[in-house]
Amino acid sequence: MTKEEILKLFEDTGALLKGHFLLTSGLHSPQYFQCAKILQYPQHAQKLCWEIACNFMSEKVSVVVGPALGGIVVAQEVARLLSARGIFAEREAGKMTLRRGFEIKPNDRVLVVEDVVTTGGSIKEVIQLVVDSGAKIVGVGFIVDRSQNRVEFDVPKFSIFEMDVVTYQPDECPLCKRGILVVKPGSRKSVG
Repeated sequence: MTKEEILKLFEDTGALLKGHFLLTSGLHSPQYFQCAKILQYPQHAQKLCWEIACNFMSEKVSVVVGPALGGIVVAQEVARLLSARGIFAEREAGKMTLRRGFEIKPNDRVLVVEDVVTTGGSIKEVIQLVVDSGAKIVGVGFIVDRSQNRVEFDVPKFSIFEMDVVTYQPDECPLCKRGILVVKPGSRKSVG
């Protein structure tokens, strides 16, 4: 898919939101990618995840893991396309962990996936889970890179769509200074 086709898909499904948003990273932004709005349509999920799967097809992936919540659908669909297991990690007491009987074994070849990357914090936590298991990480794949390609993972990475999105530190945010209410649309609960 071309960048224009992907951007149109985000716009057509209402997945590219405009306003004043508190990101999972703690930064503020006038734009927010709500990938769930696209991924609710299996035909769109398949197209987007196919791009990730194709990039890692030769890696003999046995497990695809993503952080909850954003990475769950991506992990499941990429795993289906690669004929691998699809699992997810979730936060427990503030730390990313595998629950629900999920496990990663030392002989697994693992692909870590996510919907949107800004700082890469959640992916880095999942990578640490994989490292702690002794398994081999073959790479990281995600739908949207809004980090301006600044986030590194020490493993091969692949994104379908890159977009330079403005972000602000909360104390420097012009939207806050104008009194525009900040919204937390993501999957983690806002603190304070």
